[in-house]
Amino acid sequence: MLECVGFGATSASTPVAPFSFTRRDPGPDDVVIKIAYCGVCHSDLHQARNEWRNTTYPCVPGHEIVGHVTAVGANVTRFKEGDQAGVGCMVGSCRTCSACREGLEQYCEVGFNGTYNGVDPVIGGPTFGGYSDRIVVDQHFVLSIPKGMDLAATAPLLCAGITTYSPLRHWKAGPGKKVGIVGLGGLGHMGLKIAHAMGAHTVLFTTTPGKTEDAKRLGADEVVISKNAAEMAKHTDSFDFILDTVAADHPIDAYLGLLKRDATLTQVGAPENPLSVAAFSVIWRRRSFAGSLIGGIPETQEMLDFCAEHGLTSDIEMIKMADIETAYARMLKSDVKYRFVIDMASLGAAA
Repeated sequence: MLECVGFGATSASTPVAPFSFTRRDPGPDDVVIKIAYCGVCHSDLHQARNEWRNTTYPCVPGHEIVGHVTAVGANVTRFKEGDQAGVGCMVGSCRTCSACREGLEQYCEVGFNGTYNGVDPVIGGPTFGGYSDRIVVDQHFVLSIPKGMDLAATAPLLCAGITTYSPLRHWKAGPGKKVGIVGLGGLGHMGLKIAHAMGAHTVLFTTTPGKTEDAKRLGADEVVISKNAAEMAKHTDSFDFILDTVAADHPIDAYLGLLKRDATLTQVGAPENPLSVAAFSVIWRRRSFAGSLIGGIPETQEMLDFCAEHGLTSDIEMIKMADIETAYARMLKSDVKYRFVIDMASLGAAA
């Protein structure tokens, strides 16, 4: 077994702290990655605190992983030692169901293997994530990081980037389309950048007037203060697509009313409480209220290549591993622009 060090939670009430563990020995299809940076997703906090009531302890979070390949198995053809590589939210799936065969592993009918808080697809037992020094992953679930990309700022693309890219691509955001992005956080700021790069007329919805200038820097053509009824009314029946990234309770009907006939609002933020939708909000214009989950491996690679082509990465604040609990506390207050990334070179000092 491969001896590893990292940071993990041993219960819902204990802080994320130094933790030693083992990973499987690399097999013929595996890639070993020395982790350079790991993004901090709100899901990490949810899982560490067992807020979704499904955490298996001990839990080593982290699914926005980038680094360098240090070893490959005999059957590996896509990577070699020294390559830049990344791992997102999945490290396995059944590979045989209709979704997997279409490259939509995130919708695997058996259920994909999470990068952490999942089940190791080879030896069983829990999977451990990127708050660690290295990781072993089947080559199918390893992403190639294009040369020239800032590794640290690329890490959040493995979750926040693909979570916004996938629905924007699926619902055909592009030239001639009016696209709304609800919320300017870790997801929303990437939604703005990507929708703008796709050529859509991009509008940010925010409750905070002070975010207007930053939103325009990130790619918004317009900014609407969603608490202002007059501003909202100006956009009635005008959007081709709206991407909602907000993970708190908020009025969905207010945004559904801005869609054209046959247009779609897609939810990627996951509020704790059920969202309420009035029937006539969708009936009246044959509108759709949909959801979307990350992206499959082919689409995630496509997203990385698209971001490299357009010079897109996440706006980040670098932290040391020892500061993760402070980062969690700040994240709860939305005190980050726009994604924390852990410099894993600090792991040794923290452990």
